[in-house]
Amino acid sequence: MDAESKIAVGVVGVGYAGRFHAEKYAASKKATLVAVADVVPERAAEVGRKLGAAYVTDYRELFDRVRCVSVAVPTRLHHQVSRDFLAGGIDVLVEKPLAASLDEGRDLVALAKEKGLVLQVGHLERFNPAIRRLEGVIRDPRFVECHRLAPFVERGTDVNVVFDLMIHDIDVIASLVRSPVERVEAVGVAVLTDKPDIANARITFAGGCIANVTSSRVSLKRERKIRFFQPDAYISIDYDQKRAQIYRRPGKGAGWRDIRAETIEIKEGDAMADEIDSFLDTVRSRGLPLVSGEEGLRALEIATMISEQIDKQPAFSGQPSASDG
Repeated sequence: MDAESKIAVGVVGVGYAGRFHAEKYAASKKATLVAVADVVPERAAEVGRKLGAAYVTDYRELFDRVRCVSVAVPTRLHHQVSRDFLAGGIDVLVEKPLAASLDEGRDLVALAKEKGLVLQVGHLERFNPAIRRLEGVIRDPRFVECHRLAPFVERGTDVNVVFDLMIHDIDVIASLVRSPVERVEAVGVAVLTDKPDIANARITFAGGCIANVTSSRVSLKRERKIRFFQPDAYISIDYDQKRAQIYRRPGKGAGWRDIRAETIEIKEGDAMADEIDSFLDTVRSRGLPLVSGEEGLRALEIATMISEQIDKQPAFSGQPSASDG
C-alpha cells in the first residue's frame, strides 16, 4: 500500500496501553502514525522519537492531522477526549471501558451514530485467538464460569476491579449470550485501594444462562480461565496457557461413557495487532466494528449493575459485632 493511501492515525495517551497502540500503528502497512499526544512531555517525546512520529502534549493539535485516533487516557477522560474527536469528524478507537459512566457512554454512542463515525471499544479479548478459534463451538451456553486474577499493579486503579478487569469477561459473555440481563448479585472487597479490588458477580440472563464471574487484582499469581457449559458440550479455555479443552456428548441419547474429549492448542497470535488492523479496515470500509460502541455500552451497563450491587453491601468496619462470640 503506497504512502498516500495509508490512513493517518494518532494516539492520545502513550502510557502502558497507548504505547502498544502506537507501536502497532507504526508497524502497520495500512496506517501512518502521524503523531502521539500525552500530558507528560517526556513520555510523548520518547514514544514519538522511537516511532518516527510527531509528539505533542495537547491532543487538540491532532484534529486537522489525522483521520482516526486511539484514545488510551485514564477512564475518567475517555468521554471528554473521545467526544472532542468525534465532534471533529474523526473515527475513534477508545480503550475499555467505553466511558466512566452510562450517561457518558450513551452520549458517545449517540454522537458517533449522528455523525456516521466509527466508534470502536478496545475490548481486546474479542481478538484473543482462543475466543476467535471457538466462536462456532460455543453455542447456547447455559452456565459460564470465569476467573481473571492478577497481581497488584497501580495501573488501572482509578476504577474498581469490575471496570478494570471483570469488564473483559463481561464483554465476552455478553457477545456470546445474546439475551438481556434479568438479575445481578455481586460482592466486592477493597484491599489495597479505596475501591473494590476483588469481586464476584452472578449474572442471570433472561434466556436462562447464568454467569459466575470472579476478578481480582490482588492475587499472588495470574490466572485467566473461562468455562462454558452447554447442552452438548463443556468448553474450558485457559487464556494464559493458550489451550482449550472440549468435552462433547455425541447425541441426546448418549451416556457419560460416550463423551469425547479434545484438546486444542491455540496458535500464538497478536490480539492488539488484530484489533488495530480490524479498526483500520472498518475506518476504510465504513462498516460496523467487531466491538462497536453499542457493544461497549452493553458491557458498561452490566459492569455498572454489578458495581451498584457491590455499593449496596453493608460497610465493613473491621470491628467485632455483638454477635461475634
